[in-house]
Amino acid sequence: MNKTGILIVLSGPSGCGKDTVLSQLIDSNEDIKVSISMTTRAPRAGEIDGVDYYFVTREYFEKKIADGSMLEYAEYNGNYYGTPKAPVDEMLRNGISVVLEIEVQGAEKIRKLYPDAVSVFLLPPSLNALEYRLRTRGTEDEETLAHRLYIGEQEIKRAGEFDYYVINDKIRDALDDFETIIRAEKLRMSRNKNVISEVINNV
Repeated sequence: MNKTGILIVLSGPSGCGKDTVLSQLIDSNEDIKVSISMTTRAPRAGEIDGVDYYFVTREYFEKKIADGSMLEYAEYNGNYYGTPKAPVDEMLRNGISVVLEIEVQGAEKIRKLYPDAVSVFLLPPSLNALEYRLRTRGTEDEETLAHRLYIGEQEIKRAGEFDYYVINDKIRDALDDFETIIRAEKLRMSRNKNVISEVINNV
């Protein structure tokens, strides 16, 4: 049977609960990992290299860009952030499914590089619910909050570009839906082209 892992692209607006869903997904599925991003910013208190991020120099990051080793990258506030290709490919070869938590523009690039990737958009139950979640975080002023909500609405309008959607109203239901998508994709015939001959020849 096909033992190659599945690349899963997860997008959704800020405040929709991506980190919470992913944390519980990883805790309950040993064969699923979240891709670790690379950055040139300094580690924050408690962050661990190779766990939270790969912390590298600007020179090293730009070398990786030049030699085509980054799946995607962007620069924010003077620092690079991106997804290194080699660890993702290695995990996929070893039968581990990899989740890339990425914004909508980055997801579009990944889908072109990996046509077999499965894209999932995590939706809030409503824009009002999204606003409530952002407000209860207490991390943004009114201007920043309004900007996040505007960006979130624009991202939601692009949800139709994805293969699947999951509504994160109740975390347990959202997690069940996400796991169902992954289980179904693992059984997709196009990913398991040898299954018929293996069944026939299994004596």
